[in-house]
Amino acid sequence: MAYKILIIDDDMELLKMLKKYLEIKKYEIMTAENGVEGLHKIKLQPDIILLDVNMPDMDGIEVCRRIRDKVACPILFLTARVDEQDVVNGLSSGGDDYILKPFSLKELDARITAHLKRETRRREKPELCFQGELSIDYKAKTVQIHTDYLELTRLEYEIIEFLTMNPGVVFDKDRIYEKVCGYDAEGDSRVITELIRRIRKKFQQYTETEYIETVWGMGYRWKK
Repeated sequence: MAYKILIIDDDMELLKMLKKYLEIKKYEIMTAENGVEGLHKIKLQPDIILLDVNMPDMDGIEVCRRIRDKVACPILFLTARVDEQDVVNGLSSGGDDYILKPFSLKELDARITAHLKRETRRREKPELCFQGELSIDYKAKTVQIHTDYLELTRLEYEIIEFLTMNPGVVFDKDRIYEKVCGYDAEGDSRVITELIRRIRKKFQQYTETEYIETVWGMGYRWKK
């Protein structure tokens, strides 16, 4: 069965080009010309969403916020924005990745393939992890401390999942970004610093235990 891709973009020419190219790659393509139409088409249960950031009336960041709790599939932003804060805002709203316009179709296809492979690998992982007061349900994608569930963005959860699957191993920021986003992204490692800061802040609301350790000059690791 072909993977389903939902493309939400107000650029009609881009929509037509992407639809034609990705159908050649044997994907089932659904399109929406604005954020409101995109919200309605979420019910079609896409396997991955390509979402334009800069749309009138309802931009891609707002669309992502509204749908993130309703879909588990990867959300890939298509954007001409390059400001670091815009990237942080997009990822914090629940996006999984972003690609800068103009982009090559081969690069886009590689990103899509990488994310779909990650979804397949994720289904093969163990379902539960327990460490003292903390428990992680990899199937439900939840992190719990005592009886409290942490409210995490998708990317925050992915960082926790990746580090807990490799306890005691030090990873630099670029490596973490590559693993949780599915590709090498030169120059984007500062996003990981911000996301780990947010994860720690959320942990601190419920526990004094430091689970993620900074190894100065090297990166981060999950404490055994």
